[in-house]
Amino acid sequence: MKITILGSGTSTGIPMVGCGCPVCTSTDPKDSRTRASLLVEHDGHFILVDTSTDLRIQAVREKIPRIDAVLFTHTHADHVHGIDDLRGFHFHHRQIIPCYASPETLAELESKFDYLFNGRSEYGYHQIMEPHGVDGPFDLFGLRITPIPLLHGTMASTGFRFGRFAYLTDCSRIPEASLPLLTGLEILVIDGLRHTPHPHHFNIAEAIRVAAAIAPERTYITHLTHDISHGSEGDLPAGVYYAYDGLSFSL
Repeated sequence: MKITILGSGTSTGIPMVGCGCPVCTSTDPKDSRTRASLLVEHDGHFILVDTSTDLRIQAVREKIPRIDAVLFTHTHADHVHGIDDLRGFHFHHRQIIPCYASPETLAELESKFDYLFNGRSEYGYHQIMEPHGVDGPFDLFGLRITPIPLLHGTMASTGFRFGRFAYLTDCSRIPEASLPLLTGLEILVIDGLRHTPHPHHFNIAEAIRVAAAIAPERTYITHLTHDISHGSEGDLPAGVYYAYDGLSFSL
């Protein structure tokens, strides 16, 4: 199984429009961050987690040949508004792509993007997505996937575990009932927006504290703002790193 961080940035992306701060003008390519998303390759299949606003750029950059399934964490714009870019894969392969999310997330997606789920032939649109609601572990292409219920401020979001890897973006709290689902991890990728507190995201210190409780072998902090320079990674505890676009793992 190969896992690639497609995007490691917050909702604005980095550089942020109109900003001349040191991170937004940095020449370090690891400070250039597209919106948060993930690719899992398993047994010849490509599983996308979230259709970020920058999906087309990410897919071209990583030379993704197709998408066989999509998992959605929640419905905030930076995680779903690249959904229309899936049409490019459909034009090439003519496959309907199954997507998996909580029933609440699916209902909102189907409402916002009904033309992708139902088609509107009179406007030239065809169905390209097939919804599957999940509220517990499920198998996909021979891979066991475990949804991890999270809290993102006052709304629910979903993390996902694939074997000894877990992806927990956009969260400010992990419910006690979810913690047993995160034991024995090799790699954890977790939300850590910035150093200062935020009501809907872990900050860096909170992400580090939660990661210490989960105790993976390695932790990568994602969904980073322009307050975080990749060059400051040396300030993090041992075994904790900043994620960056294109970072990949083989498990």
